[in-house]
Amino acid sequence: MTKPRLAFVTLVLLVGGIGVYGATRLYGGAAEPYRGYRDAELFVDIVSGTSAAGIGRQLVEAGVVADQRTFRIALWRSGRDRRLQAGEYRFAEPVSALDVIEVLARGQVHLRNVTFAEGLTRWEMADVFDRSEFGDAEAFLEASQRVDLIADLDADATDLEGYLFPETYALPRGANADDLVEAMVTQFRRAFDDTLLALAAERDMTVREVVTLASLIQRETGKDDERPVVSAVYHNRLDRRIPLQCDPTVIYALQLAGLYDGNLTRANLRYDSPYTTYVYPGLPPGPIAAPGAADLHAALSPANVSYVYFVSRNDGSHAFADTLREHNHNVREYQVEYFRRRAADQ
Repeated sequence: MTKPRLAFVTLVLLVGGIGVYGATRLYGGAAEPYRGYRDAELFVDIVSGTSAAGIGRQLVEAGVVADQRTFRIALWRSGRDRRLQAGEYRFAEPVSALDVIEVLARGQVHLRNVTFAEGLTRWEMADVFDRSEFGDAEAFLEASQRVDLIADLDADATDLEGYLFPETYALPRGANADDLVEAMVTQFRRAFDDTLLALAAERDMTVREVVTLASLIQRETGKDDERPVVSAVYHNRLDRRIPLQCDPTVIYALQLAGLYDGNLTRANLRYDSPYTTYVYPGLPPGPIAAPGAADLHAALSPANVSYVYFVSRNDGSHAFADTLREHNHNVREYQVEYFRRRAADQ
């Protein structure tokens, strides 16, 4: 039964003017790498709703696939004619028509990165977003007010300050501010996992309190080994009902009011705002920036030290102290004398 069937197929091919040899070449050509464009890389944007035939024409015109017949045979061989997905695709190397169809069937669209550093406020994140290819600052700020995304963890949130996790996000070109913000909150939830939720419960701290403290730690130090120590200072001050006296909270208060000019004065430290931790005891009303994972962990795992003071050494590190006398000595050495020496050297 097999031989007559093969003979019939061969006859059909011959009548079609192709022949077995030509058909074999055509059939195998779908698996041969091809590159018909000159640029180092090529982007093809497949619009939603485009038919398989339309996609084939677009790929041929772009020089990704050799011709329409090769595309149709590759599509038939793959069996994926109904699975091709819209999106922007990047090509840079010779690739077979079969592999092109596989890429489109899997929806392996080209992703563009946008990176948010730790310690940014949502306004600063909006500026980063504005410089990206995805949208403008206003759209990001509007999306950053979607408190419904975090309501189960923080019912008191009035915006998503502190909950927009700082990281590099890879997004398709069609992504918008809402897509990005949802991804950032999802990443925050991954970082604030069951372990941290359990630690927060043990310390009788709400998620909002933890994130707020973590944001203070982040803005105070960028050194991993100092985060738990800075955390300990703030925990010790909270336990002893000593004002936190955290400069970054004052800066945030001034930013909220549109009054910060890049300089922090003694008068600013008395600015009347619930975020001014020189005036109001306890934690500020909410986060002042986006903490990273290390900051969140440090907020719940402070070092076992008794320090209640610290001051910058002006080299990225800090000097810690138990008493005001020790602290004043550190201030003289690392602030007063430091700037006096700098002025003398100029």
